[in-house]
Amino acid sequence: MTIVSLNKVSKNIGGQSIFENVNCEVQANEKIGLVGRNGSGKTTLFKLLTGLEKPDNGEISIKRGTNIGYLEQVPSYYNDETVLQVLEGAFSEVKRIEDQLKELENIMQSSMNERDMQKLLNQYGSLQDVFTHLGGYEVESKIMSVANGLNITPLLQKKYVVLSGGEKTKVGLGLILLQNPDLLLLDEPTNHLDLMAVEWLEKYLKEYSGTVIVISHDRTFLDQVVTKILDMEDGELTIYHMNYSGFVKEKQERLLLEFNSYQEQQKKIKKMKEAIKRLKEWANSCTPPNEGLHRRARNMERALERMEKLKRPQIDRKKVELQFSGNERSGKDVLLLKGITKRFDSRNLFVEANLNVYYLNRVCLIGQNGTGKSTLIKIALQQVNPDEGEVYVGSNVKIGYLSQTFSFPNQDQTLLDTFRDEVNVTEGDARHILAKFLFYGPSVFKKVKNLSGGEKMRLRLAQLVHQDINLLILDEPTNHLDIESREVLEDAIEQFNGTIFAVSHDRYFLNKLFDKTYWIEQEKLYFFEGNYEWAREKMEDLFLVNQTSTKDDEQKEKKVKNDKKQKSEEEIIEEMIMELEKELFQYEQQLLAESELDVLQKLHKIIEEKQKEREKLYLKLS
Repeated sequence: MTIVSLNKVSKNIGGQSIFENVNCEVQANEKIGLVGRNGSGKTTLFKLLTGLEKPDNGEISIKRGTNIGYLEQVPSYYNDETVLQVLEGAFSEVKRIEDQLKELENIMQSSMNERDMQKLLNQYGSLQDVFTHLGGYEVESKIMSVANGLNITPLLQKKYVVLSGGEKTKVGLGLILLQNPDLLLLDEPTNHLDLMAVEWLEKYLKEYSGTVIVISHDRTFLDQVVTKILDMEDGELTIYHMNYSGFVKEKQERLLLEFNSYQEQQKKIKKMKEAIKRLKEWANSCTPPNEGLHRRARNMERALERMEKLKRPQIDRKKVELQFSGNERSGKDVLLLKGITKRFDSRNLFVEANLNVYYLNRVCLIGQNGTGKSTLIKIALQQVNPDEGEVYVGSNVKIGYLSQTFSFPNQDQTLLDTFRDEVNVTEGDARHILAKFLFYGPSVFKKVKNLSGGEKMRLRLAQLVHQDINLLILDEPTNHLDIESREVLEDAIEQFNGTIFAVSHDRYFLNKLFDKTYWIEQEKLYFFEGNYEWAREKMEDLFLVNQTSTKDDEQKEKKVKNDKKQKSEEEIIEEMIMELEKELFQYEQQLLAESELDVLQKLHKIIEEKQKEREKLYLKLS
């Protein structure tokens, strides 16, 4: 069933054509990825679908009754609600019926005749049926499922207005998922999510009952979620019925075929032009000029004019060409962190963490948001002091650092001048270098404050790679970069003749480039000799919740009884508390990874019971 249809849709902004004659159909329950370079018109297309903007030409048809949910890159709410209240807003109709039920309950408590009471009971029963049908009894568990999955549970009681931009985006994503629209439009939904939340979102969207169209530069995410690709390029939309990896291969093959057809047509056009020229020369060499030859030449010219000219496919597009400057090598020990402990507001981020980075290593750092990844990098850079432990930077180590929150000191300065502040070259050489980073012609005179996030990242990269460095420290380097720019960055980093230490949530980037992984979890730093996928499997093994058999339970109980005979009551209680703590952690990890409603409810109940057991044991100790 078609729910969205675009027929010859065109859009111009500021006199510039964004796309022309776009045709597309979206079927119910499809999972679609919308891809293309930054600025190609993807977000504009979303705004047309939601009615926020109108097409200049063409027609957009949306099936009557289709409920559209749109997650912008930076959602905004201007009220004074808590995060929990914002999320509860997804169930406004349920709340309205719940209020009516409470009102009827209050009325029924007063004295009245049997006929009036029966009337109220019938009304109450009808409302309760609607309340049940709308999932009124599952509202709390649905909210907790999404909040746990997106790792926003700690924010629930905070005022929405005090949140950071990234936190607001996550809350906005949670709200739109809870609203459960027929057509879900997601613009870069993974931007502010950690890896665990991204993987939870993948599972959620794959099981989503409605239609999903997602704009994303996360290649692994696209491969996991979508089965259809809309490729926006040069103002045209091309449809591929496959995931992202299949699309890349298919597109390259299609472009090669189109290029061959283009070359054949160009040969034909060249021959026709040469024939026209010869016919005219022969006709004019006759005395008098030969009208028959002129007529044949004119017929060929008309045929050439009527010919539908093929567009030259862009196979070898200009990309960001990164070439790191030559540098001296460092010593074998590049960066050593020994026994590092760091606390914030009496909370431990990590305790006695050890991290070793040696010459030519490719090391990545993984962990949930808020576990201290950026703090650990700042400790390595000696921008932040640890509470305990030592940091050693090796001999002849020259660091190049790309922060995810970098800023340029003079926002009114031009892009060109900002580049030259860090790289000592002539204006001509600077413009030549910047052209490799897609800053052409007059664009180098744009003010820094007017640059997009991706443009700022490219400018910072341009500065970085033209400095004398042998250790690259990267904090989310792929943020704001489109897929093509990410691929070029990856190619350049592969060729970098130095050491790299990076934090990233781009799994494709991590798996391709890094063979040593550190993972922050529960205040500890774990090391794995392998890429992200390898480390993830090992972490799952490490924290796996094993469902013990009845036999195992009996053996465990027998062992506890034997131990009790040899230990004091206080020691026994302390061990029981520790065991409960382990079980609680395991169940909470299950809760974060689960999306099935009935399983979530069971887990919530188990956790509550375990917490009550723990409280009773603490009371015995006091």
